[in-house]
Amino acid sequence: MKFNIFKKKKVEQKPKSKLREWREAIVFAVVVATLFRWSLVEAFVIPTPSMENSLLVGDYLFVSKIHYGSRTPRTPLQIPLTHQKIWGTEIPSYLDWIQLPSYRFPGFRFVERGESVVFNVPKDLLDPTERPVDLKTYLVKRCVAVGGDELEIKNNQLFINGTISKNPPEMKLSYVVTAKDEIHQRNFSSLDMNSDDYSFLGRTSDAKAVYRMLLTSDQLSDLKQAPYIISIEDGSKLNEAGGAPLFPSLMNGQWDAENYGPLKVPAKGWTIKVDASTLDRYGELIEEYEGNENVTVSNGQLSIDGELVSEYTFKQDYYFMMGDNRHNSLDSRFWGFVPADHILGKPLFIWMSIDSEADLLHKIRWRRLFSLID
Repeated sequence: MKFNIFKKKKVEQKPKSKLREWREAIVFAVVVATLFRWSLVEAFVIPTPSMENSLLVGDYLFVSKIHYGSRTPRTPLQIPLTHQKIWGTEIPSYLDWIQLPSYRFPGFRFVERGESVVFNVPKDLLDPTERPVDLKTYLVKRCVAVGGDELEIKNNQLFINGTISKNPPEMKLSYVVTAKDEIHQRNFSSLDMNSDDYSFLGRTSDAKAVYRMLLTSDQLSDLKQAPYIISIEDGSKLNEAGGAPLFPSLMNGQWDAENYGPLKVPAKGWTIKVDASTLDRYGELIEEYEGNENVTVSNGQLSIDGELVSEYTFKQDYYFMMGDNRHNSLDSRFWGFVPADHILGKPLFIWMSIDSEADLLHKIRWRRLFSLID
């Protein structure tokens, strides 16, 4: 009789339980969705009216990460598919115990002047919480100037390198509107205006109704012809960005949001002479966003690692962002330049748009679905 001592006994595998199958399927789906969201496309929703009427509150966007190149995560200890907080709570969804170097894969192209861009805001004036770069608040604005450009705003008109810049077709400006009486909601609806577009300021001594309105050129033209309107005046100085100070702080009192600059946008490889004037404009960039350690800016002097620096060469490109709703937008005029490593992606199209103020039958803005974004 022969015995095969090397023959292994066949072990029968027990079938997976339904609970295990569901658990593995969910884990797989989360991993795939996380990788897809990080590397290719992410969904965003417009929360504020700063880009109206180009983008509306309630627009849901698909944003391409590959146009400008996907960034590797800097903060790995975070709950998948979250940003800043756990859904529906104020509990942080991440731990900043580990911070990795962030790299950007090659993209199709660089950010171009005039296009809408999603980015991490370098300085959040509404939420000063210190967070890692990849967990700072997302914003979408229009890039009006790229590294190397010199921008200036004269009477609300933007100039780039001394040449007048084409305004976005849906750009809004602020006006003070006097009407014979309070304007009925149906009139606002006929002008395609919602509650973010106007506010009632009160009545004149002779009981006329006064409003602040944010209008496109077409809305302004239609309103001028309305029989219930008495006058329309410039309202640019009214509640300008909530009274936020301008960037750079040195120019507060000399510039304002409608007459701003000239100011040059830093570009990678651009060298500046270090003095009080350049440090007022660019000192914060050198301290916060250039990857330098032990930086001191004081009394018009720059010190890096204990050595005084007389000239400085920038290590990355920067961008100047503005909202199309020019008098209702906290943008680069108030918080400064956007570093290249804060750029996230390019909005592609609107896949859903919901009007929270409309009745049930008109909640979805059907005409905006799948419209491309400039």
